[in-house]
Amino acid sequence: MNDILAKILETKKNEVATARQMRSESDVLREAKSRKDLRGFARAIEEKIAQGKPGVIAEIKKASPSKGVIRENFNVVDIATSYAAHGAACLSVLTDVTFFQGSYDYLRQARAACTLPVLRKDFIIDPYQIVHARALGADCILLIVAALSPQQLREFESLAKELGMDVLVEVHDRHELDIALELDTTLLGINNRNLRTFETSLQNTLDLLPAVPESKRVVTESGILTPDDVALMREHQVHAFLVGEAFMKAPEPGTALQELFFSH
Repeated sequence: MNDILAKILETKKNEVATARQMRSESDVLREAKSRKDLRGFARAIEEKIAQGKPGVIAEIKKASPSKGVIRENFNVVDIATSYAAHGAACLSVLTDVTFFQGSYDYLRQARAACTLPVLRKDFIIDPYQIVHARALGADCILLIVAALSPQQLREFESLAKELGMDVLVEVHDRHELDIALELDTTLLGINNRNLRTFETSLQNTLDLLPAVPESKRVVTESGILTPDDVALMREHQVHAFLVGEAFMKAPEPGTALQELFFSH
């Protein structure tokens, strides 16, 4: 594991260590458990799909390591409201500060601005981050197979479930898929972006589909840019999507979402 991912994970270790010094895990856990406002992330996606619509997880992302700042005019409340008004099933909010210019406040603001469930999009390497995600108000967390051992994946999934959150497990290739299929979660993200080169190809989702059991809900991630891309996925019975960059570059993110998914 070379490259950007390794660098991100190294930075994350230091961030978590600092966070623990500032506030104990037991304190954060108390706050997490005191919240009674779960919104049902996986359920929201299934409800859209049951209506014959795509289940869109719309991402709120200011920047990325490969592209730099994606959206200069970055008003989280406006973006979340716009997504909710134009058919998103859920939100994904980047909370990584160093590499994506994200913020914990962005998650709080986005969730307060609408009724959609929210995914904390970050690089989770420690139970502290999972507890913190719920304390912030997250309804779902992302677990990246490339970043974690099978044992960590199982432990982290279990902790998330204890706190009532859903888990989106993310894979990039067949080896990671086999590991992910050992987990209970139904939400299986297939990332079309190579984490090492940051290039994208939708073929990645299509290549892995035959190995995915029907009990899993495939969420195709990255590289969904045109209505044809959406149609291709839906022809292959992939009805859940995580899209960020395409919307972030548009003047009005929600309108871009509607044009991509609902105007054909």
